[in-house]
This record gives sequence, structure tokens and C-alpha cells, in this order.
Amino acid sequence: MENKKKVVLITGASSGIGKATAIYLASKGLVVYGTSRKVVDDEELKKYNINMLKMDVGDEESVKQAINELILREGRIDSVFNNAGSGISGPLEETSIEEYKELFESNFFGMIRVVKEVLPHMRKAGKGLIINSSSIGGVIGLPYQGVYSSTKFAVEGFSEALSKELKPFGIKVVILEPGDFKTDFTKNRRFSSLMSKNSAYYDDFIKTVSVFEYDEIKGCNPEMIGKLLYKIINSNNPKLRYPIGYFNQKLSLLLKKFLPERIFEKIIINYYMGKGIKSNKELERIDKRIKL
Repeated sequence: MENKKKVVLITGASSGIGKATAIYLASKGLVVYGTSRKVVDDEELKKYNINMLKMDVGDEESVKQAINELILREGRIDSVFNNAGSGISGPLEETSIEEYKELFESNFFGMIRVVKEVLPHMRKAGKGLIINSSSIGGVIGLPYQGVYSSTKFAVEGFSEALSKELKPFGIKVVILEPGDFKTDFTKNRRFSSLMSKNSAYYDDFIKTVSVFEYDEIKGCNPEMIGKLLYKIINSNNPKLRYPIGYFNQKLSLLLKKFLPERIFEKIIINYYMGKGIKSNKELERIDKRIKL
């Protein structure tokens, strides 16, 4: 008998939001395929019968092979959650061009490679759903996370245009805009290589990092995203954008729309650069991690 369960592909499913989402969707009875750059042997993923595929979104051939294997096994792909990505923090001036390119490769061009491979299959089926992970930082340019914000602004523009182009084929596009979630993203954060402790930006940078890392450590449970995606996948008419996170972070998106630009900018600067975490222990912890 033909399998009528929806088939979902989640990139970057070996940890963090991707793993939590994969587990939640599998627990709800969906057929879930996850990807990671390396072969993973994860008992929790096995427990929920999540099929892991080796895929490096930075390698076109790797993306082709993984998608072809999924189609060979299932015959179709109903939904894709483009979640794979990474981040780097530092002053924009003191981030190398190579680091800019590397982040765009993983967060933007990697997403495009996956979209280009799945679209022919969805178009043939006359339906499909593409969910691209942006960020609240893809709507608001965040200080010292500017390279990450730039990649997510690009995701926003690409996805908005893609949504219009795919409507005639019955394929829907959704942009997910998460705020801060508690994952290994904080622990694995990289810092721009050109920055030094003699940088004119250093003091403001340390204060700002202390704020957004504190917010991440206290962030939402990533299972929230799994629950939202389950609703989106089962919706006949999903919206284009879905912000998700704590109330104040979602509120910031509304404030950007309605407040005068100078006032909103002042609020953001004051929040991230005006206070910082006052604990010397916290500042010392971040200072050591940067290893300059």
C-alpha cells in the first residue's frame, strides 16, 4: 500500500533546532529524513526512526546524492525545512572576506542548492512546501552579528520572491523567523579572525556578546519550533512568515514596522550595547572564549 504519511526533509538535523524538530515531527507520525555533514550514530534519532542522510549543503554533488536517495526510497518529498547553517560574531570591519563568503555558503547558497534539487520533484507532484529558516536577525540588523544578519536578510528576499514564482505550481514557501533558542549554537559560536583586544570595537563587542549569549542560554525550548512546523505542514494555506520566540522578540518586529527608524535604532543599540551583563565573571568567561 502506498505510504500516505508526509515525507519531510530537515537539513542540519544532527543537533539543536534541527534535531528537536526532527524528533517532534517523527513522534507525530511523519516520515522524517534528516541530514548532516558527517554520518551520525545517534540513539535518540534511531529511537524515533529518523532516517539520516549524509549531506554537505556546501557541495552541490552531495546535495544531489542525498535528495536522489530520498526520492529513491520514498518516491516523493512533501516538505523541506532548510535549517542547516552557522554563525560568526564580530565587527563587520574586522571580519575577513573569506569569513563572509563561508557564512553565505552555509546559510544562503546551501539553502539554494537544496531548493534547486527538490523543486523538480515537487513541481512534478503539483504540490510541496519549502520552509526556509531565517531569524529575527534577518529582519533586524543586529550589532556584532552583522554577517549572520546579512545572510538571513538574503534568505528573506530569496524566499519572498520564490513564493511568488512557485504559486502557479502549487508549491508553498514559508519563512521561519526564530528568536533566541537554547541550543549548542552559543557554545559553538565563532568569532571574526581579524579582531584583536586592541580593536576600537572591543569593549562594546564584549558587552554585546554578553547580552545575546545570555538571551540564548535563557532561550526557548527548540521543541516549540517542531510544534509550529507540524501546524504549518498540516495547514492548507500557511502564511509567508512565522516569527517564533519570546514575546519581547516578536514584539520587536512589530516595533520596527511602526516606530520611526531613529527611535527603533536607539532601542536596539541601548538593549545590546548600552547595558551588557554587569557580572565580571560573565565578561571574563566571554573574554577567554574569544582567545585573542
